[in-house]
Amino acid sequence: MEKMNKAFEKVKIMVGMDVEDEEQQAAALDNSNSFAFMDDFNRNCTLSTTQRLYGFAICFASGLTCTLLSMLVFFKPIKFAIAFTLGNLLSLGSTAFLIGPKRQVTMMLDPARIYATAIYIASMIIALFCALYVHNKLLTLLAIILEFGALVWYSLSYIPFARAMVSKIMVSCFDTEF
Repeated sequence: MEKMNKAFEKVKIMVGMDVEDEEQQAAALDNSNSFAFMDDFNRNCTLSTTQRLYGFAICFASGLTCTLLSMLVFFKPIKFAIAFTLGNLLSLGSTAFLIGPKRQVTMMLDPARIYATAIYIASMIIALFCALYVHNKLLTLLAIILEFGALVWYSLSYIPFARAMVSKIMVSCFDTEF
């Protein structure tokens, strides 16, 4: 196989084509495939400004409605977890209408908030798992508390210095030294 590759490179040189080494080809292939799906998805999601605002408003209003309606079933943790998590997912998805799905994912995977994003998404999955499959009210309640804390921490990641400020406040409030 190596002889074949060398022969192919010689033919490229004779024809006048540039010969790239395998590392450059692999790097170019990785770069082209890394966001290929998101690029295709973004190209297919061309909406006007009015359509984007309508999409945001409908999705956000639906998410807010689900979250507020979840308060009606607060004492039934399983139903509460489903409604609350669905509201969070709709609210999170609503921002994709404003800034686009590729930018939304890029911002969520930013090094400053990658851990907050992972914990937030994992907490939603855990809450739904506990509510739909485990059917344990205590575990579901703990998962909802985790999800709410993750939501707050994730939201604070978009405000400059907010997480550092909240961390310092929490440390000073719960400091046990007198």
